[in-house]
Amino acid sequence: MWVPLILTSAVGLGFYDICKKHSVNANAVMPVLFWATFCGSSLFVLATILTGQLESVCSITALNFGRVALKTGLVSGSWIMMYYAMRALPISIVAPIRASAPLWTLAGAILLFREIPSWPQAFGMVVIITGYGLFSFVGRKEGILFHRNAGIFLAAGGTMLGAASALYDKYLLQTCAMPQNTMQFWFCIDLVVSLGAAWLVQRRTGLQRTRFEWRPTIPAVGILLVISDWLYFRALSEPGVAISILSLIRRSNCLISFFVGAMIFHDSYVRPKLWGLIAILGGVAILCLF
Repeated sequence: MWVPLILTSAVGLGFYDICKKHSVNANAVMPVLFWATFCGSSLFVLATILTGQLESVCSITALNFGRVALKTGLVSGSWIMMYYAMRALPISIVAPIRASAPLWTLAGAILLFREIPSWPQAFGMVVIITGYGLFSFVGRKEGILFHRNAGIFLAAGGTMLGAASALYDKYLLQTCAMPQNTMQFWFCIDLVVSLGAAWLVQRRTGLQRTRFEWRPTIPAVGILLVISDWLYFRALSEPGVAISILSLIRRSNCLISFFVGAMIFHDSYVRPKLWGLIAILGGVAILCLF
C-alpha cells in the first residue's frame, strides 16, 4: 500500500513547490509562510472534526507533545530557509537542491537505523553528487556563485533540516509508535503558533522590508502540503518501511518542479540544467532499484 501513497505524495509535493515559488516571488516571506500554514492546518483540523477524530487526536501525553514541538522547530527552520532561498533563486536550481534531502536522509538512516546501502546504492550516491556538481557549473552562468550566494546556503541549510525532520518522522511513527493523525494534528497547530510568533517578532522589530501581497496560490501551498504530508506519514506508518527509500521516491517531485516550474517562471539555461537533473534522477533510480 505504501508505494501508491508515496508516489501520490510526490506529485502533490511537486505542485506545492510551484505554488510556493509563485507565492514568495517578490513577496514578503513570513506572512506567506503563516497564511499558507494557517490555511493548510485549518483544512486538517476541519477534516479531523468531520471524521469524528477530534477527541482521539487531542489526547496526547506531555512527552509526545514535546516530541512534536521539536519536530515543529526543525520544520519551521527548514521552511524559513527554503522560502527565502526560493525567493532569491530560480526554481530549477532550488528544486534539485531540495531533492538532495534523501541523500542526507540515507546517510542518517545508515547511522541511526542501520539501513545499510549496497554497492549499487553507494554508486547512486556518487551519481547524485555529480549531478549537483553540474548544477553548480550551470549556476555560475546565471551569476549564481554557489560558494558566495546566500540563497544557496539557505537552500542547503533548509535541506539539511528537512532531512533531519524526515529521520525524526521515522522515530516518532515507528520507534515511538505515535498515531499518525495525532502527530500531524498537533504539528499543524504548533506550526501556526510558531510561524505566527516569528512573523509578529519580524513586524515588531521592523525586519519585514518587503511588501506583502495576497495571492491565490498561498492557500494552495498549505493545502497541497497537508495532503502530501498525510500521504507520506501514512506510508511511513507501515511497519518495516525504510525512510531512505520513501524520501528518495517522494523527492522525485523535482520532475514536476523542474519542468512545469521552468515553463511558468521562464528560468534560463534549462537545457544545461537538464543534464544535472538526469544525473540526479539516475542516481535516485539506482538507489530505488537496488
